Amino acid sequence: MSKVDEDKCVGDRFCEDVCPTKAIRMVNKKAVVDETKCAGCLHCLDACGEGAIMVLPREEPLVLGCDTSDMDPAEIAALCKRANFDPEERICVCMDVRAGEVAGAILQGARSPEEVSLLTGVRTSCGMWCMAPVQRLLQAHGDAAEPEKGYRWYPIDTGVWDIPEEVARRYPEYRLEEDSAQFREGTLENLVSIFKVKS
Repeated sequence: MSKVDEDKCVGDRFCEDVCPTKAIRMVNKKAVVDETKCAGCLHCLDACGEGAIMVLPREEPLVLGCDTSDMDPAEIAALCKRANFDPEERICVCMDVRAGEVAGAILQGARSPEEVSLLTGVRTSCGMWCMAPVQRLLQAHGDAAEPEKGYRWYPIDTGVWDIPEEVARRYPEYRLEEDSAQFREGTLENLVSIFKVKS
């Protein structure tokens, strides 16, 4: 877990800005770590140019993971479907977190990427590729969260399902209509997992 050397901390907020679980906050212009939220991802260590972050072993491990065994699989699948994911699709390759686990965390009350990270471990490694899928699942649930001032969220990438029909028709050379139809049918060959979306 991270610990701050207050004598070296200059309060530049870089550590706070990169924390995927909001474990670091500035108090009186010094970084303070909430041990109950620190996932030990080391983003703050990398971001701190002052050498004010130390990493110490925990007395008790912090286990990140969302238990969905008692949840309704149909409810999880429905949320994943609205976000155009298969529940078994890996959305965080680094931590091996699947869409169904993120959907479960959202259905259990996570309302921001940081809360999802704390429940599942998603974003606690590279933090790049999984941010857009987490946001898509949050939006599909109706949670249009915005980052707090200073926090960096990667934007949601446009998918073939987002392209308006009139745009797809205007540019036939890109085969957007064909790709969209194949996606909906579950036959688009370049998908990580084939997910059939029924109308």
